[in-house]
Amino acid sequence: MTAVLLVTDDREYLREPGDRLETDLGVLDVPEDVEPGETLETHLGTEFRVRELRGPDLFHHFERTGAPMMPRDIGLIAGHTGVAAGDRVLDAGTGTGVLAAYLARAGASVVTYEQDAEFADVARENMALAGVGGAESEDGAAAAAGPGSATVRTGDVCDALDDLSGFDLVTLDTEDAPSVVEHAADLLVSGGFLAVYSPFVEDSRAVVESAREAGLAVETYETIQREMDFDERGTRPSTAGVGHTGYLVFGRN
Repeated sequence: MTAVLLVTDDREYLREPGDRLETDLGVLDVPEDVEPGETLETHLGTEFRVRELRGPDLFHHFERTGAPMMPRDIGLIAGHTGVAAGDRVLDAGTGTGVLAAYLARAGASVVTYEQDAEFADVARENMALAGVGGAESEDGAAAAAGPGSATVRTGDVCDALDDLSGFDLVTLDTEDAPSVVEHAADLLVSGGFLAVYSPFVEDSRAVVESAREAGLAVETYETIQREMDFDERGTRPSTAGVGHTGYLVFGRN
């Protein structure tokens, strides 16, 4: 049994079976055989519902090494590329690993590159938490991920491009994305998709130009999402938070 969420009112905690939860609401020992749907009670009588860890929970409970990609952007990537079980995905700029984990949990075989060794180690721990950790070969090199798994490789994807091909989807969240996009036609299968996230529009323009030179059909979107407020005075978009997250460039081979 993997980690579970313990939820009461507006609080939730991630714990492994056998762990202890200690809060101002009381002490609770999580049973080794705990199952989602159960209700557990602290010594002070506070009830916690047990939930299975699902995709959206990863965004909140992964250990972070930077700003992870927002669920709204991941949803657009999934919707525009149609990523599905059995697809082979090449990802670069792993970071926290939220995108790679989402795609792997959808059944894809993901290989993701992270240049920072410490970030890569954290991402591997996050993949294990998500239940999609990829295998490692005996010499320590990352092995190819199987269906529904994500293997984190430490290094620059640009150094490995000559050995990579046959992917259904390539996803990038890196400053050197245009250099990778130049090779998109060789990396992707016929009809395969490219998805590049950029926080700045100047970066997106460089990606678009590189994708067009590579012969890909290209479309670009800005991601904006507003939460709605409902109260006794009326209904309006929330004035809190930032609606804009970034720019997504999609290409098809």
